[in-house]
Amino acid sequence: MSWTEEKVEKLKELWGKENTASQIAEIIGGVSRNAVIGKAHRLNLSAKIKTRTAASNQSFENSIADKNNKSKRIKKNRFKSLIIEKDFEPENPKQLEELDENSCKWPLGHPNESNFYFCGRTSLKDFSYCKLHLLYAYQPKGKKEEIVDKDEVPSFIGKKVHSA
Repeated sequence: MSWTEEKVEKLKELWGKENTASQIAEIIGGVSRNAVIGKAHRLNLSAKIKTRTAASNQSFENSIADKNNKSKRIKKNRFKSLIIEKDFEPENPKQLEELDENSCKWPLGHPNESNFYFCGRTSLKDFSYCKLHLLYAYQPKGKKEEIVDKDEVPSFIGKKVHSA
């Protein structure tokens, strides 16, 4: 098969439009899809407009990004409400044997030391820790997912952290 001047002009005309290489081959006639792609490459025609799979992959990636952003916002708001709350109950030191399912199981100190104990505050439903220790246990993955700006953290949190 030889490329005539008319077929080359038709290829150049159809290449910029939204036709696939198979469609162009069918319109020109007497050439295969691969021949069309090869000739377009040799003529240095611009890269083809997105293929069907590339377009569908892009929309899939966009939907995943939207879902991730939504879940980050939900997590951010959930833990922000814990930070705003100021009325943490006082610590209730407990030994391992004294813990029950409603006790905060946050360890304080080193297990080999005599003054080792667990927080003992009332834990939140479905969690092993109290409100304060949930802030420590569930940290964001990175700086992009910071829960709040450093300026927004109330000063009472620093006092509570030192007393805990």
